[in-house]
Parts: sequence; structure tokens; C-alpha cells
Amino acid sequence: MEKLNCCTCQKPKANLVCEICQSPVCKYCAQFTDEETFSFLPQLPSELEHTTYCGPCYNNTVAPALEDYMQTMKAAKEILVFDKKQGKETRLIKRLEDPISVSNCADENEAILKLAFLAAQKKLNAIVDVDLSSEKIKNGSFRTTKWRGTAIPCYVKPEKLLKDKALRHNPN
Repeated sequence: MEKLNCCTCQKPKANLVCEICQSPVCKYCAQFTDEETFSFLPQLPSELEHTTYCGPCYNNTVAPALEDYMQTMKAAKEILVFDKKQGKETRLIKRLEDPISVSNCADENEAILKLAFLAAQKKLNAIVDVDLSSEKIKNGSFRTTKWRGTAIPCYVKPEKLLKDKALRHNPN
């Protein structure tokens, strides 16, 4: 068995392989990603499905995608969320997009954040008519709850929203 040199540092300790370019890489130079790194993406690109990368492949493929993912996640946390029961507040909002749905979420907050992430990917700033439901799954003596939800992504002008409901009855 021949010893392979690391493609980054050229030391003969390369016991890993970059999963994109198949170059040998040592554990000190390898870049790793977790399976949960891009967990909110509905469809993961094939080059991001791997877990071990050499430095150049990581910088060329994973780092830009991770930066874009983090920007979208930051935008998703700023999305306006309107429940299905808030019909009076949302009745004038145009619902031009198709409904989006998520399933198999661990809790209610994750389901809302996944819906918001999908809306942020479309460069929209609100989700309306959010409808969440849970399902209890029993596996022997172990019980879990899986959440699913639907919403309609849309664009809302923030200045058009009524900020305080008290102003409606008492404008002074």
C-alpha cells in the first residue's frame, strides 16, 4: 500500500479522499460538513451531498453555497408570519404565489422557519394563511410528534400594515 501525499500540505498522511475531485487529503487539511448543514434546502445539489472536501473544492463549491444559505436563513428569520386566524389583518394582501408546504418537522417553530425559508428563497417577505398540524407517531413505547404545515408566500409592504390595533379605534 503506497502512502499518498495530501493535495494541500503535501504530507504523506493523507488517509481521506475529497468526495468531489477524489484527491487525497489529510484529516488536518480536510473540510467537513455535517448532514444537517443544509437541512432547510428542499432539494440539495449533488456537489453538496458529500461530507469530506479538500480546501479548493470547499472554497469553490461549498463556501459560496453556505454563504447564500446563511443569507437566506437570516432573511427567513425576518419574515412576517400571519396565521390562518388573522383574516382581518391579511384580507388585503394579494396571494399571487402557489401555496408551499413542509412536513416531517420536529416542532412547531421548525415548521414555521422552514416555511419562512422557502418564502425567503423566493425573495418574498411574508407568509400568510399559515396552517400547522401535528401527528403523534408511536413506535413501540417511544412516541414522537411530527409537524407539517402549509402557507402562502407573498410580498407585503411594511408601511401598509397597521402597526397598532389601538390606533384603529383611537387615532389620537
